[in-house]
Amino acid sequence: MTGNRPIFKRKLYEHLLRWKREEDGRTALLIEGARRVGKSTLAEEFGRNEYESYILIDFSKASKKINELFEDISDLNSLFMQLQFEYHVSLTPRKSLIIFDEVQFNPKARQAIKHLVADGRYDYIETGSLISISKNIKDILIPSEEEQIKMYPMDFEEFLWAMGDTATPNLLRQAINMNMALGGAHRTLMRTFRLYLLVGGMPQAVAEYLSTNDLLRVDKVKRGIINLYLADLKKIDDSGRISRIFEAIPGQLNRKLSRYMVQPVIGDINEKKEDSLISELAASMTVNMCYHTSDPANGLAMDYNKDYFKIYIGDTGLFVTLAFWDRDVVENEIYSKLLSDKLSANLGYVYENATAQILVSGGRKLFYYTFPSDNRHLYEVDFLITADSKISPIEVKSSGYKTHKSLDEFLIKYSSKTRDPLIVYTKDYHKEGNIRYLPIYMLPFYLEKNRDYKKERLG
Repeated sequence: MTGNRPIFKRKLYEHLLRWKREEDGRTALLIEGARRVGKSTLAEEFGRNEYESYILIDFSKASKKINELFEDISDLNSLFMQLQFEYHVSLTPRKSLIIFDEVQFNPKARQAIKHLVADGRYDYIETGSLISISKNIKDILIPSEEEQIKMYPMDFEEFLWAMGDTATPNLLRQAINMNMALGGAHRTLMRTFRLYLLVGGMPQAVAEYLSTNDLLRVDKVKRGIINLYLADLKKIDDSGRISRIFEAIPGQLNRKLSRYMVQPVIGDINEKKEDSLISELAASMTVNMCYHTSDPANGLAMDYNKDYFKIYIGDTGLFVTLAFWDRDVVENEIYSKLLSDKLSANLGYVYENATAQILVSGGRKLFYYTFPSDNRHLYEVDFLITADSKISPIEVKSSGYKTHKSLDEFLIKYSSKTRDPLIVYTKDYHKEGNIRYLPIYMLPFYLEKNRDYKKERLG
């Protein structure tokens, strides 16, 4: 606990430990992620636990004097001395950490990493949001001494840890290894997973739930985060078009469109400008992009279409709030029915967004595939991942699962290229023929077990 702020266990902490041990000051570490996913908290907790001392420079609110220190770094002795005086912290060579928090607000500080690492006295962690936006980096030299990692909202296992449950994740790993249905435990786990969908993985929202047990208070927190995102997006596109693209995501998914239709949301624009807007939104890490692959037989990332895509919200808890954005606060009744799985609306798009989030957290790029069923209709496979040299198709079901025509036709069309087809759904685990029916809460642990699968990269 830092002040009144809880510190949640995050998996990325282990990555930081490996970096410190293996790199021993030879590189800086940049933690990239959307606002409020916990980057600053993680970096500061790491500094507190693993070093004799640390300084955290928050460039989003640092004084003019602090910012100007990085205009001229020819005298590093003077720079370090002034930082120690300003922050009232003594630094010890090879035993202290300097954190550049929200470093996108001072590009010169990011550029200075090259020389600071070469100096070798201290370790450096940077955190950044919207850091890939061209206007933030166009005038600086990106340091090659910078190792970059991505941080996402809390996944289901981290959520269980926050709830004080460390047993369930390991039990689910055992169940996956044994290909075992869970029987009576399944209903409890689905309710817990639906709670995770409602609260989401933003640490501030999780903390609010744990302290109040009030989903309406949680919803207010999530609305605050969404408004922060919209304000950030407005800063990089003052026309508001990127914000409108973001706000329209639940509606587009609910319409079951075969791709995100940009022009109905923001009007006619040229292709170059549309590409720029989408690239900036993707770089914010508030969303997860899913690209259409043209020919799965040739490899997913080799034949994807950058102009044919779907967009998912990076955190499904935020997605749920955005889906009901027209109400001031999501009513008790809606949250209660969502939690008990009794809301009459088709919630397939919620589970589809959650599946996208799980895949991205597991290190996968997102791809989907459509192909003609007749002159007017398409078969669609929700997600594709690679399984060694083969393809594992994934179809997401929120309720009924007896029919899965798109998956069946895909398996016929690419019979020699497929392996381990999955139905991700809300019922208990079982297997029919070569199709594995996987309750959605098991998907993260299934991906972990099969992490030897080749991970696709774009471009």
